Amino acid sequence: MTRSMTGFGSGTAANDMYKLTVELKSVNNRFLEIVLHAPRVLLSFEASIRNRIAQFAERGKVDVFIRLEAAGEPPQMLKTDKALAAAYFAAINDLADSLGIAGQVKIEDLLALPGLFTMEKQDERPEDVQLLLDAALEEALTAFAAMRRLEGDRLSADLLARRARVGAIVDEIAELSQGVVAGYQSKLHARIADLLDGVAAVDETRLANEVAYFADRACINEELVRLDSHLLQLDELLQVDKTVGRKLDFLLQEINREINTIGSKANDLQISKLVIDAKSELEKIREQIQNIE
Repeated sequence: MTRSMTGFGSGTAANDMYKLTVELKSVNNRFLEIVLHAPRVLLSFEASIRNRIAQFAERGKVDVFIRLEAAGEPPQMLKTDKALAAAYFAAINDLADSLGIAGQVKIEDLLALPGLFTMEKQDERPEDVQLLLDAALEEALTAFAAMRRLEGDRLSADLLARRARVGAIVDEIAELSQGVVAGYQSKLHARIADLLDGVAAVDETRLANEVAYFADRACINEELVRLDSHLLQLDELLQVDKTVGRKLDFLLQEINREINTIGSKANDLQISKLVIDAKSELEKIREQIQNIE
């Protein structure tokens, strides 16, 4: 259900006069940016093209390429120059009056004169072009949306796999954290005893205070609880059929913050190594999220 910002789609429509092709290509972008590449005759349709694309995409840079080609020789129409015919008629009558010639100007007299009739190519009708554009754009958008969904499914599967690895690392950190305080107490007791070397007894009260201080400073329970909540939210966002790219990006920042805090508080070599592994997976997730709408 997740949609990628990367996609491609094309569509073609034709009639007796024209063939119109639409191609859509999109890449990552923070917002929706539509760049139209079209013949000047189609620029009057720019607003409707943008509005239609906006119904299929909310983020990404979308390049729209439109080609309008003649499907054959455009039909021609016979055009009569009525102004010229009237001028001929007036001139002939004036000449007849001047020469004293009686008679009437007949239609066949005018038909023999040059320039009254011309053949002109018929201009494209906006309504015909609009129909072609609508059909080609609809076909292109259908393919475009399908590709973005397919790519989104692939991204979602990859992200869920990486999220599972992060979850497994967090579980391992939680398990190790339970023995951190006891391990610290044992090491501290052994070190103090070694330093005293039997000269004096270990002050258990002071040792207990030191261990209590360490336990409070190294406690990562709150971070682990928040991490579990964030990872559940990540699962949910990857299942909804909405634009979630920005939310995922923000959520990942929060997950990174908790992981970094654990790394600074845990004071344990094994946990530190696991934190590095988790951050490596989170960086890969961050890269993939940039492709999600």
